Amino acid sequence: SDLPSPRSPSNGSSRKLSVDEMYLSDTGGQYLDGTTDITRTVHWGVPTPLQKEAYTRVLMGNIDLSRLIFPPNTAGGTVESFARRALWDVGLNYGHGTGHGIGNFLSVHEWPVGFQSNNVPLAAGMFTSIEPGYYRDGEFGIRIEDVVLVVEAQTKKPFLTFEVVSLVPYDRNLIDLSLLSPDQVR
Repeated sequence: SDLPSPRSPSNGSSRKLSVDEMYLSDTGGQYLDGTTDITRTVHWGVPTPLQKEAYTRVLMGNIDLSRLIFPPNTAGGTVESFARRALWDVGLNYGHGTGHGIGNFLSVHEWPVGFQSNNVPLAAGMFTSIEPGYYRDGEFGIRIEDVVLVVEAQTKKPFLTFEVVSLVPYDRNLIDLSLLSPDQVR
């Protein structure tokens, strides 16, 4: 058909980028040695205090869940709230899932791994995304998505943790360092 796809740019819906707003870039691809699904939010100008705080709290949730050490046979839905806590502390939340399994030459969103209540327990060798966010209708949206590998933690008894495999920096312009703990900064 000669009709453009819903995601194609058009003269009617396209506009120039500006330094006065936030941009969310949801990227990914499938390669011979893996699949990526990485989202970053950037602001090239001066973010508002709310934008900066919300971004920092989303980042805190991403870091807190990514660094979590948990027992084997733990389902993702059991630990999902670690990604929301920094937002919940100030009465904010997001209305989407916190992460999903990552397929290789399959679906980017691969069942049954993830952080929903009906996902299987996490096990070493699984890849999943961790992607908290925050959205204010008509104003801005934030999502920070990384791909992580479930690995064995360096603990006396066999516990699990995540290894972040995404190598894309965060926007330092949007980070309020005063909200982060020393461990989160590291």
